[in-house]
Amino acid sequence: MPAWYGSEIFMHDGAPATLRVSREAGIVRVTLDNPPVNVLDVPLMSELLHLLRTLQDDEAARVIVFDSADPDFFIAHVDMSLVDEPHAFDELAASAPEGVNVFQALGEQLRHQPQVTIVKLAGIARGGGAEFVAAADMAFAAVDRAGIGQIEALMGIVPGGGGTQYLARRIGRNRALEVVLGADLHDAETAERYGWVNRAVPADELDDVVDRLARNIAALPDGVVTAAKRAILPDDLSEGLPREHDAWAGQIVRPAAERLIRGGLARGAQTREGERDLEGLLRGLAG
Repeated sequence: MPAWYGSEIFMHDGAPATLRVSREAGIVRVTLDNPPVNVLDVPLMSELLHLLRTLQDDEAARVIVFDSADPDFFIAHVDMSLVDEPHAFDELAASAPEGVNVFQALGEQLRHQPQVTIVKLAGIARGGGAEFVAAADMAFAAVDRAGIGQIEALMGIVPGGGGTQYLARRIGRNRALEVVLGADLHDAETAERYGWVNRAVPADELDDVVDRLARNIAALPDGVVTAAKRAILPDDLSEGLPREHDAWAGQIVRPAAERLIRGGLARGAQTREGERDLEGLLRGLAG
């Protein structure tokens, strides 16, 4: 039985917890809690990967629901301080499957999880956060509260955690190019219209909508979830992910990327105030 079974706080290797985990009748509920803005840093990524890998062999778990302890942010984006600590993810990278980078490994773990994975999006998900949302089986977004976008182009790079591949398959090549190169934050209604999320839901109904779906799935007869996920397989990205990594790796080493990322941090990226309009903050550095 996993060490966190039935507990509310998930601890991994004695580090401060960034996840709160509970479960009921086949549903595992995972709340992201990594202040100040739920940046996808080494601790959060480590705990997410460890949790997902632990649940792989848990036949009693049928649905995993992800939400955030922060009403304003789901996952802000990947930790931009990597510009100063380029080897911070090396240990995690060593456990990544062959052919994918460390950021893609999280998305691919989520995409191939045996349980049904659902994101309850009530705040902002940019960059790696948006990739996480797109990697999940389903996502439901709160009207007037949720925001989602791939902001990497404003940092002089392209998405490198599966985003280009997931987007093209969810919303089509034309809209994927709009999202990646336009680098705007999109509201729940637009995300629904594009097919980025399943539905845009009034904020005060989001919990009920997702909880009802999760409970209905968890109550299905044995084998139904497994059979459905086997029949509706994730796309094979064995060629697309290396192509994405090469595009990302070729940009991250350019001087423009370092200048934009450092400039963004200096002007307030990864603070609550700076993250409210991160697109505007980064566009101000373009000159």
